Amino acid sequence: MTEGEQRGPRGSDPAAAVARAFREERAAVLATLIRQAADFQLAEDAVQDAFADAITAWQREGIPANPGAWITVAARRRAIDRLRRDRSLADRAERLAGLARLGAGEDTGTDGESMIADDRLRLIFTCCHPALGVAARVALTLRVVGGLATGEIARAFLVSEPTMGKRIVRAKRKIAAAHIPYRVPGDDELPGRLHGVLRVIYLIFNEGYAAAAGDQLVRAGLCQEAIRLGELLCELMPGEPEVWGLQALMLLHDARRGARVDAQGAYVALEGQDRSLWDEARIGQGLRALGRALRLRRPGEYQLQAAITALHVQPGGTETAGWAQVAELYGALAELSPSPVVEVNRATAVGFAYGPEAGLRLLGPLLATPVLQRYQPLHAAHAELLRRAGRPADAIDAYRRAIALSGNSVERAELERRLRALTAD
Repeated sequence: MTEGEQRGPRGSDPAAAVARAFREERAAVLATLIRQAADFQLAEDAVQDAFADAITAWQREGIPANPGAWITVAARRRAIDRLRRDRSLADRAERLAGLARLGAGEDTGTDGESMIADDRLRLIFTCCHPALGVAARVALTLRVVGGLATGEIARAFLVSEPTMGKRIVRAKRKIAAAHIPYRVPGDDELPGRLHGVLRVIYLIFNEGYAAAAGDQLVRAGLCQEAIRLGELLCELMPGEPEVWGLQALMLLHDARRGARVDAQGAYVALEGQDRSLWDEARIGQGLRALGRALRLRRPGEYQLQAAITALHVQPGGTETAGWAQVAELYGALAELSPSPVVEVNRATAVGFAYGPEAGLRLLGPLLATPVLQRYQPLHAAHAELLRRAGRPADAIDAYRRAIALSGNSVERAELERRLRALTAD
């Protein structure tokens, strides 16, 4: 018997074992099979077949001691079967030879473990290649690396399943047609390409943490998937501080997820959240990840954002002194990575630390920028600072503007509540 064929105890739950193997092994098996078969769709179909086979086989024969090895062997056999049936491929013989090498044990042992890690990195960088549009990168990463079903991704981003399916298919075809290389970028390319990968993971997390539209403020599944992708990247690239910075940022935000809405699903602002609902273990993980990033002594935007979030979760983080530190860090972030998002957040922090008029002075140039006229967070921040400055008439106009631009019903309901409180006075 091979390692993958040895059987574990029959009393274990095969369905649970298959589900666990899917979560833990799928990306690695798929990445290795793509390298050998040079075909995204073939590899994905074969891996899916292998997991379907596992449900029946493990029920009948018991759970293998090494589920990943079992799935790899089964997926290779399924890929070979599919290639043998498809005689239209000009390079069929070459692909079959590659799969035969995998079957001969090419990817076993210590070097094999390193190769599998490289395969997973190749898969992530291929899915996040800059030749693909950002929406396609997000969808393909969730589908291929994350293992989410097309319907799950479609529901998360509020599009139809056929639309999302076409988006994913187009991305795979573009990879094939443009001959996008299945590799990790060289040292000279890595900083720019890594930033794109981190951005895709952060976009996935952001859509989960603060959904742009729909009737839920938080989509926990997307948050968890982004964090899982971040864990994988930390495992594969432990020497990159921004990888740890992003992971810290996501963990520290996610620790407050359970307190962001009340029992009725209504929005709860940071200063009003019940700290007993915060996940202290998650906070500890986030702070350790941030510490690891900082020890590498190469500052970056995700590390700065994580440091800001770390201040928010500390006792006293919502007091004036805490907001002053937050404002200072946003100033540093604005120098390192300037953007309207950073400036709106900096103005808000300055408003809490030094008074609303100070924050309003920073918002002035942004409000006069035509491209930001439909940027909802700008108008929401403007309304809140006007309210705190004792300018209710102006605040009412700003709240109405923010409400009109809100796609998320939880967020919109909170703005409407604040507007009602002003108009009732």
